[in-house]
This record gives sequence, C-alpha cells and structure tokens, in this order.
Amino acid sequence: MKPRPILAIALILAGSACGRGDAPPPVAAEAPASAPALRLSASAWALPVDTAAAQPDLVAGADGRLLLSWIESHDGEHRLRLAQSSDAGHAAWSAPVQVAAGRDWFVNWADTPHVMATADGALWAHWLRKSASAPYAYDVALARSADDGATWSAPVLVNNDGTSTEHGFVSLWPAAEDRLGIAWLDGRHNAAASTDAHAGHEDHGGTMSLRSAIVDAELRRSDEVELDRRTCDCCQTDVALTEGGTLLVYRDRSVEELRDIAAVRRGPGGWGAARMVHPDRWTMPACPVNGPAVAARGSRAVVAWYTAAGDTPTLKLARSEDAGDSYAAPRVLDQGAQVQGRVDVAIAADAVWVLWLREDAQGQSLQLARYAADLSGEPQRLELARLQGRGRATGFPQLALSGAAAYAVWTDVADGRPRLHGARIVAR
Repeated sequence: MKPRPILAIALILAGSACGRGDAPPPVAAEAPASAPALRLSASAWALPVDTAAAQPDLVAGADGRLLLSWIESHDGEHRLRLAQSSDAGHAAWSAPVQVAAGRDWFVNWADTPHVMATADGALWAHWLRKSASAPYAYDVALARSADDGATWSAPVLVNNDGTSTEHGFVSLWPAAEDRLGIAWLDGRHNAAASTDAHAGHEDHGGTMSLRSAIVDAELRRSDEVELDRRTCDCCQTDVALTEGGTLLVYRDRSVEELRDIAAVRRGPGGWGAARMVHPDRWTMPACPVNGPAVAARGSRAVVAWYTAAGDTPTLKLARSEDAGDSYAAPRVLDQGAQVQGRVDVAIAADAVWVLWLREDAQGQSLQLARYAADLSGEPQRLELARLQGRGRATGFPQLALSGAAAYAVWTDVADGRPRLHGARIVAR
C-alpha cells in the first residue's frame, strides 16, 4: 500500500487552527547558547495507515529498520497490524500485514500491544484477550512469525495461572538470537478483588505483581519468575538492554501507597534485586496510569518518569553510568499542572531524546526535548504537535531513533475518529 500524506499537517507540526493542507516548512527550535550550531528540525513522516487507528507501537530494530504496529477497530472486531520501514530514510514502508484479529480482545488506551524482532529474523507480537466478563479480566497472547510477518503462529498465553484477572502492561526484549524476554503485570494474587466492576484502571483494588519469562522459537516458556509481589496496578513497564544485562523499570507500590519508580536488572546469573531510581515519595491512593520509560547504550541508562509528589506534576530524568546499579540525582524536564507525562525516551551516542504530553486550556500538545548524552546543560526543546484530541483518547506517543534522526508516532482524535501521525526530527 502506498503511504498517504499525513492529514492536517499544518495543525500537526505548526500548531495552526486550520484544517488539511500542504506541509509547512519544518518547525525549528533554537539550541541553547552552549551549542549555537545545533537546532531541532521536524518534518512530517508519512505512515502506512490510511484508516482510523490507535494504540501505536514503534520499535527500532538492531538492523536499523523501524517496526510500527497499531490496532484498527470496526464493528466490534479488532485487528493488530504491522508494517516495516523499507528504505534507509524510512520514507517507504512494506505493505502492512495482519498479525491477528478478534472480537474477544481487551483494547485500552494505556495497555497496548508491542512488537519485537530477534536476531534470527523472527518477529514477535503480543495483544490482550479477554478471559471472562469482568472488566479487567484478560490475558497476554503472544505470537511469532518466521517469515517476516507473512504468516503467524497460533497464539499462546504468556500467563498460565488460569485466573480471571488482569495481565498486561508488557515489555519485550531479545533475550537471545531466537528467544524473547517478556515481563508483565500479573493479577493472580488479586483474583477476588479484580472481579469487581471498576470505572477505570486507577480504581483497581488489591495488588498486582511483576513477572517475567523467556519464550523460545517454539513458544515454550521457561525461567518464569516473580520479580516484585506488589507493584502499581496499571502503569506501563519498560525495558532496555545494557552491557550489564536487561534493565526493566516499573512503578512500585509500597504498603504506605508510595508509588515511585523501581528498576531491576537481569544479568548472566538471573535477576538481581530491585532498586529505587529516586525516592520521590509520591503518596498516591490509586494508580496514575503513567509508567516510566528507559533507554540504554553500553553502561549508560536513562530513566524518564512522571510524578506528582508534593501535588506538583513533574517530569524527571535520571541517568545511570553503571547499567542501573546506581542513579544520579534526577533532572526536572517539565513541571506544572499542564504536565501529563506519558513519556518515552531514546538514547544515541551523543544525545538523549524525550517525548511527552502536556494539556492546558488550549488543548494537548506533544513536546520533544534533546539533552546531551550525560544530561548536562539545558535541553533543546520543540513543540512537535498541537492535538485536537484531549484526555486519554490520545494514548501514549512513541519515540525511536534510527540513523541520525528521531521518529515519533502519536494518536490524535478528530470528529471522534483516532488517527496516527508521525514526524521525523533531526538536530543540525
């Protein structure tokens, strides 16, 4: 399918109130005085999606290609679709393929499917499938393709506890040439409380746990372990590969209802002990549905997260120079009532990129910042998009790096219909 130009590009990249039109000149943000030669420049990035769609996932493969997945929903049926960039500049795409479809799925603005590629050339994808009539009774389904997405295996359930509880907020990583690592939040300890009806994710009772496993090419699960018995109920998890092993971040939950960010690393000897990234001491009686993001390169890792400790919404970043053994004092990137969080982060040899959402009286906006690799100095910043959608409908934006550019994908909603949009950003 030939990619279509992004609609309403004047609104998307320039913040204009006008409707559809031709793309304006790239938006630019001046670099700080310490680096006067650099500025951020964004341009529209055409996506291979020409219909209503939401729940995007964007992943950069080890070979430099970008994997984009999304969900299309129509008349009660949901379809998980996948496309791959097919040229060095990521301006062209493979024809989208259908990973799976069903009418028994759990489709949610915050708990979304993910995709991954392993070194053997296989593609992996997960989605969520209802297990009972209770609002938050669903399982994690996983499938593998050995032929570049042309066909997919029958799905298997990652969780096999058999409880009609919540299982989701998944992170995937390549655990070996032909094996996938997977971590998820698991409600098996909360079977009674999770069958109650709730108005939203944040109203869950009881506790969730964090579990992980390794899945081989035959979709056989091994090395399953419970990493934390008490976590935040419905905040996203995220993972990055460091030279010291796999670094997994999540929002913890203490018996005092402190909901700060923790990290745990899997090395050659297995998983180590969880460590607090920073003691915000945010006391929160319900789930904020706002998980952390992590990126790593070598021994350097950067964690980004939202907190409202002290009743002040804040976006923070902390770096580790020892693959997650310790973390420097965090930097505050954004702060104030307009900060929504929903953050993503990516790391290059010379920079750290951060993507997040704000919402004020004028509506939502998508923000981008670029720091030096060690988070020193002031970041370059850019308002990447002004959105028509508000609240949860816009979901979680996605960020990936390939070559010298950053790529962002997000959901906007106009006339009640979700659409995906993209941008390519360079510093020059």
